[in-house]
Amino acid sequence: MAKEGSVAAYDPACLPDFLPIYYKRLFPYGPYYRWISYGGVSKNYFTHREFSFTLKDDIYLRYQSFSDQQDMEKEIQKRCPYKIDIGAVFTHRPKDHKTVKAAAFQAQEKELVFDIDMTDYDDVRNCCSGADICPKCWPLMIIAVKIIDTALREDFGFEHLLWVYSGRRGIHCWVCDEQARKLSPNARSAVAEYLSVVKGGENQTKKVNLYDHSIHPSIQRAMKVVKTCFQDYAVKKQDFMGDEERLDKVLGLIPDESLRKHLREDYGEADSETSSFKWQALKQRVEDAKTLNKQEWKKSWAAVEEIMLQYTYPRLDVNVSKGVNHLLKSPFCVHPKTGRVCVPMDPDNIENFDPFQVPTLSQLCEELNQMGGTEDEKKRLKDYKKTSLKEPMQVFEDFLQKLEKTWKGKKLEQSDIKREF
Repeated sequence: MAKEGSVAAYDPACLPDFLPIYYKRLFPYGPYYRWISYGGVSKNYFTHREFSFTLKDDIYLRYQSFSDQQDMEKEIQKRCPYKIDIGAVFTHRPKDHKTVKAAAFQAQEKELVFDIDMTDYDDVRNCCSGADICPKCWPLMIIAVKIIDTALREDFGFEHLLWVYSGRRGIHCWVCDEQARKLSPNARSAVAEYLSVVKGGENQTKKVNLYDHSIHPSIQRAMKVVKTCFQDYAVKKQDFMGDEERLDKVLGLIPDESLRKHLREDYGEADSETSSFKWQALKQRVEDAKTLNKQEWKKSWAAVEEIMLQYTYPRLDVNVSKGVNHLLKSPFCVHPKTGRVCVPMDPDNIENFDPFQVPTLSQLCEELNQMGGTEDEKKRLKDYKKTSLKEPMQVFEDFLQKLEKTWKGKKLEQSDIKREF
């Protein structure tokens, strides 16, 4: 569980009681269907889409599919899934997959997705580990959104990015542009690899390597984001050079042994100086090596940038991104452990997103209980717009309105083609 308390106390035991209320009154079926059906431009886009449900006691149902919004609503309210995952659009309706030859049943399209999980940063955060998050490490997710969002827009030309908080310790990005949905596994893998700078398993100490005495423009751009956050995040919040063990970890990222030795001499007793002092000394030593010690400089010219990137650059699960038929948790699920709703986030206002203020299931049900207003007012306004879901729903609506413009143009094209015949 997260170390910060959520806005309303949540007890996982209440899930069976509250989920039916949530799915009946609060789940935004209309906007959700508008998104996942992409305006019905492609006739079978929704009916051939796979969903999976995780029910109580970890009962897992794959290859769920629905004929329309009403069918989806009915099935979700009947099953009350603890988790909903979204998969690919297939050649056939997923619920009929057993009636189709395996070779014929193929995943065709899906959003290009990215999964960033805080557990992948455990080797560089000192406040938490595993599923825990706190305000000291959450800045890693803010940095990730800023870097990945900009790269996807500026380097690949994608426009329709839906960022979603996972409800506990991570974030997801759904790239919904038509060209992104049609990408092959190889192309998806290439995009994910392009965005991957931190590489190597648990046993690899140095995970960032910049070569050829030049830094790629995309990494230069990412460094601008990192530099604005690094002092506050790594130096102050994480105290990343604050004791002997942490200091050894940082110095282990410097390739030149002579430079490491000089830094040891600068520091004296490791615990006697602050992380701020040690970091400034390290940066100065590397800068001085440019003119005073060409050998040190040759090996460690990018040491400062490599350290900063290793401690802050987004860590992607490439396997999630490259598979067309890989399922990913749906927006507007409720995380069963925290009770938090998987809400959309505004990348332009990501600095102000607070995971500890995301509404919980119990809080939303309490807000429904306390709802005032006349009967006419209640009928006019969707329930989710009268609760703490109102703000994240506005983020989702803004995203949808921009996306809808693309398929309205597509429908006009299709009607023009039909008129020609």
